[in-house]
Amino acid sequence: MTDTGRDRIRELLDAVLADDHHTLDDMATGAHASAFHFSRQLARHTGESPVALRRRVMLERAAWHLQRGESVTDTAFASGYESVEGFARAFTRAFGHPPSRSGSRTEHGHWLPSPNGIHFHSPTVLYIDSGGTSEESAGDVVALMVRHDLDDIAALLTAAKDIDDESGARVRLPGHRVLPWAGPDETIADVLTHLVVDKAPWMASIDGTDEPDLDGPHDVRALIEMHEEIAPRWLALTRDIDRRGAWPDRIVDAICDPPESFLLSQIWSHVLTFSAHRRQLVRWMLTDAGIDVRSIDPDPIMWHRQRSGGFT
Repeated sequence: MTDTGRDRIRELLDAVLADDHHTLDDMATGAHASAFHFSRQLARHTGESPVALRRRVMLERAAWHLQRGESVTDTAFASGYESVEGFARAFTRAFGHPPSRSGSRTEHGHWLPSPNGIHFHSPTVLYIDSGGTSEESAGDVVALMVRHDLDDIAALLTAAKDIDDESGARVRLPGHRVLPWAGPDETIADVLTHLVVDKAPWMASIDGTDEPDLDGPHDVRALIEMHEEIAPRWLALTRDIDRRGAWPDRIVDAICDPPESFLLSQIWSHVLTFSAHRRQLVRWMLTDAGIDVRSIDPDPIMWHRQRSGGFT
């Protein structure tokens, strides 16, 4: 294969952030790809879905303009929102304060948490924080394990997306529970649901927000959408904790009775341990349902070699 000199990642980002690319189909067309392959390529390189990346960077751009005196109304429509109210809600959720209180550039920064270090820097420049790069070092064990876990779950969800509801709900391991308090792991739907949603309550506890309502059942396509929303946040949180050296920090979870404290390092060890078990469990279940998952290699060595393009 010859080197054409193309910067494919740059092309993908251009397609995401072009002013007239408001939908996933617009972005994919701009990148000369199908929506499915465009989403997979971008997620592989950045750890973020195209829609989530565009929304975040456009909100960063909006904050940058507001800090330089642009009006909320002009900024809202320039950011692609159909109403000032919708823009204000999205901005407040992202930054924790309304756009009318964005303040000066020294009072509030304009960057949001990112799983890949890609940020709006100026109207002509994207900034990529090397501490947030999506390509983990081969020496960073935690980052590799977390990224492999998220990628493997995404691949298994894709393999399961065409399974019918009856097969997904068929009990294959009667009475099986990986954890006694976490609900059954008897069906494909059970195990996939745990793989996707079990990180969300931990994130809520760490962020100090209300525990999300994640009661099922969830079909596979809904789980794919949930994973695309949860995975980048989990990855960004992992990188933030690692950069701050905060693994020995604790949270006290008042939902437990009595309240219980957890080291952040304990939480990640717990999640990775039982996620790895469930990923193997669902491989067996999908095979039992007639789904060929042999191409989804569970070995993180092979996964990393494929991602890095060589035997690193």
